[in-house]
Amino acid sequence: MTVRVIFVSPAIGPELRQARFADEASAYGVGAVDDGAAAHGGDALDGGDALDEAGVRAARALRPDLPAASHRFVSPSARCRRTAEELGLADAVAEPALRGCAAGRWRGRTLDEVAAEEPEALMAWLADPAAAPHGGESVRQLCARVAGWLDGTAAGLTGRVLVVAEPDTVRAAAVHALGVPDQAFRRLDVPPLAVVELTGRAGRWNLRLG
Repeated sequence: MTVRVIFVSPAIGPELRQARFADEASAYGVGAVDDGAAAHGGDALDGGDALDEAGVRAARALRPDLPAASHRFVSPSARCRRTAEELGLADAVAEPALRGCAAGRWRGRTLDEVAAEEPEALMAWLADPAAAPHGGESVRQLCARVAGWLDGTAAGLTGRVLVVAEPDTVRAAAVHALGVPDQAFRRLDVPPLAVVELTGRAGRWNLRLG
C-alpha cells in the first residue's frame, strides 16, 4: 500500500523573521524546560506569540487548500502547534521524533549573534553535517531521527498523512526521500508554509513535485 505524507512548515513568526535558533522556552510554549523535556514536547504548549499576525493570516488562507487526511502529526513546538491550529489540525498528535534540530547553547540566539561570538564553530556547523559545536544535535543525527520516523511510523500507515513540522525536519525528510548525502541538507530551502509531499511504498520514498 502507498502512503502519502504531506509536510507543512510553520507560518512566519518572530524567530523565523530574526533567523533565531529556537529557544525551548518559546518554541515549546513553556516557561523553563531542560533539553529532555523539550525533546518530549514540554507540558504546556499554548502557542503564545509563536506566530505573528501575518503568519496567522497566511495559515488561515492555506487551510482550504489542504486535503483531508487519515492521520495528523505535528512537531512539538509552539509555532508548529499554533500553525496546526490555524490550519484546522488542532487534533494533530505531537510527535517528538519530528522536533527541530536541538541547538544546544545556541538556542535563543540569532545567526548573526553566533557568527559574531563563535565564528569558527558556526563555520564548522555549516560545513560538516556531523558537527555539533553547540553541544546539541548534529544535522546527521537529525536526518537519522527523521528517517527513522518515516521508515517506521509513517511507513506503517496507509492513505494520506498531514504533518506540520519544523523547517529542519522537512529538509531532513527530503534528504531521506531522495537518498542524497546529508551534505545536501544545507542546499534545501523551506520557506514558511511550504508544502512538501512524499509518497512511500515497499520501503521506498519519492518526493513529489507540483
